[in-house]
Formats: sequence, C-alpha cells, structure tokens
Amino acid sequence: MKDLNIVIVGGAMGFGALIAEMAVEAGAKGIGIIDLADAAEVLAPLAAKGVKTASAKADIRTAAACQAAFDAVAEKLGRVDTLVNCAAIYPRKPTLGVTDEEWDLSNAINIKGTYHMMVSAIAHMKTQDPVAHVRGRIVNITSVDAFKAHPKNIHYAATKAAVVSLTKSVADYVAPDGILVNSVAPAGMATEKARASGFLDELAKASPLGRGALPREIAEWVVMAGSPKNTYMTGENIIVSGGYIYA
Repeated sequence: MKDLNIVIVGGAMGFGALIAEMAVEAGAKGIGIIDLADAAEVLAPLAAKGVKTASAKADIRTAAACQAAFDAVAEKLGRVDTLVNCAAIYPRKPTLGVTDEEWDLSNAINIKGTYHMMVSAIAHMKTQDPVAHVRGRIVNITSVDAFKAHPKNIHYAATKAAVVSLTKSVADYVAPDGILVNSVAPAGMATEKARASGFLDELAKASPLGRGALPREIAEWVVMAGSPKNTYMTGENIIVSGGYIYA
C-alpha cells in the first residue's frame, strides 16, 4: 500500500484498527477513519510516524451521513485510493427470535451502510487519474456465515450474503471506470472480544485447523485486495476460513 491513502469504515477499534495499522506497515501515507466511536486512539500513533490522518464520526445508516463523512475525510487526505468497509454489528439471536427492530438495525448498518459508503467512494474515485489502470479499490468485509447455516446469527449471516451480492453488482457497474470492488469473508477470528465472550473453544471446534484465525491472518488478505498488488481482481469474494467452509 505504498503511498496510498486508505479510508476504513469502522476503523476506530478491533479489526478495522488493525487494518489501519497494517496498511501503514505496508507503506500507506494516509489513513482516514469513519466511525461512530472516537478514532483518536488509533490515529495518534500513526500520525506520530508521519502518516497523514483524518477522521469523521458518522451514523452510516443514512446516505447523507455517509456522504458527509466521506467528503470530510477525503477533503483532508486528498486522493482516496482504497475504501475498506469494516463496520458491522454481530448480534446473536435464536433463529426464530429476531425482532423487526433487530432486522432493521442489522440491515441498516451492515447492508445500507456498506452500500452508501461505496456510493460515496465511487463518486470520488471516478474523478481520479488511473494508476496502472486502476482509479480506486473497495474491499468489503463479509463472512463465511453468508455461505453456511448458522443458527445463532441468522440476520447477520443474511446481511453478509447481501454484501457478497452487492460487491459483485457494484464491481460489474464500475469496472469500466477502473475501480476494483472485492470482499473478504473470514470465519471466526480469535479477537480479544471473542476471548472475553468465551467463543474461542467454539471457534476451535468449528475449524479443521483447531483454532480461530488470528486477526492478522485475515487482515493480510484485506490489505492485499486493497493494494497495488491487485490490478485485475474484481467482483470476487475471498474466503479465508481455515477450512470451516467445507467442514
């Protein structure tokens, strides 16, 4: 990601914050974060390394909020080379126990928010001169749950299946503009949140490898898909599941 400006939606903590850190390790010169949470703790150490930083707080459930946040970050960074859509909620509910309010919230954040952020980024990227045929890259975080039955988070899985479809449709639409749109679908990651919630044993049992993925093992694929190493792949969903997809 040498000399690129990266915008991460949902980058103020967790997996999104790790992607920001790894993008800088890979040479990114600018990092923008769009999140409801304060991104200062993530961005301060990056700025201390000389990285240009920008942030905007946004409730991504509406198009106007997404556009305003993206514009604010892009105004400070300049050219935005890569957008990573990492914001999502992951509530667990019994299969037949999801309420209207829970459906609406998951759909609004996981699907609509991803869509509106893509729309905002594409409008910006279309105006840019291509570099090695590419005007911009978008990477959406989906989930292996989009492809396998999961009785504990049916509405989350449904939203991630929708994002897989969005990725393909948008990739086809913007291909003539030189914008590459892909997604990365991880299985369960051994995050601190998963550890605190007692999910590590569940992740280990679900994987043929006997463990959940380290977040860096998944983030490597996000960085690759959003980097100059990717000049031709678009409309693809990269499954990184440690064998869970076939188990």
